[in-house]
Parts: sequence; structure tokens; C-alpha cells
Amino acid sequence: QVALVESGGGLVQAGGSLRLSCAASGGTFSRYTMGWFRQAPGKEREFVAANSWIGRTNYADSAKGRFTISRDNAKNTVYLQMNSLKPEDTAVYYCAADRSYGLGLNENAYDYWGQGTQVTVSS
Repeated sequence: QVALVESGGGLVQAGGSLRLSCAASGGTFSRYTMGWFRQAPGKEREFVAANSWIGRTNYADSAKGRFTISRDNAKNTVYLQMNSLKPEDTAVYYCAADRSYGLGLNENAYDYWGQGTQVTVSS
């Protein structure tokens, strides 16, 4: 069983930055594809970014050029650096772990999810 705990959310003004962290315990972190998703009020959860077990990254179009996903396998932690934040980035952000050696684009492939961290961007 893998437990994921997100941190780093908060309130920030438009144009600001936040770095989210997701610490994993249990399992073999280095073999997992790790992803970030978000869910805004009244909307479905959507893909943000993924870092595959071989280090390949993928981003949603809304995140490209502003967000960076990275991982530290020694610390069992995945990060999401978010720059140039916009009010439309406001959401609960979730990290997730995929054991299937995928590229991280398929939400249904993820096996474990964190509890989420709130990000609020004010205009």
C-alpha cells in the first residue's frame, strides 16, 4: 500500500508561484509514474502533469511553460513548481501514483491518490 501526502498549497496572487510537494510512503517510489491532477469547484478532475518512472514528463496544455514536475527518488517525493499562476488555476491539487509503467496520461491507470491540497489564486 502506498500513502501520498500533498503539501504546499495556499493562497497566492495572480502572477505568483507555489511549489507543491507530494511525499510517498510504502511501495517502490522509483518505479511509479507520478502525476498531478486538479479539480476546480463544479468541474471534473483534470490532468496537470506527470513524471514517468523513466523520467519522461508530460503536461496539460494549460500547464505547459508555467508548471514543472520533478521528482526526487531518494526522498520519495514529487514536486509541482507552478509559476505565473492565474485565477483559473484555483483548484484542489492531487498527486497520484501509477504502478503500470505508463506515461501518466490516463487518470484511470493511477492506483493511489493523495488527499489533495488547496490552491487559490486571487486576481
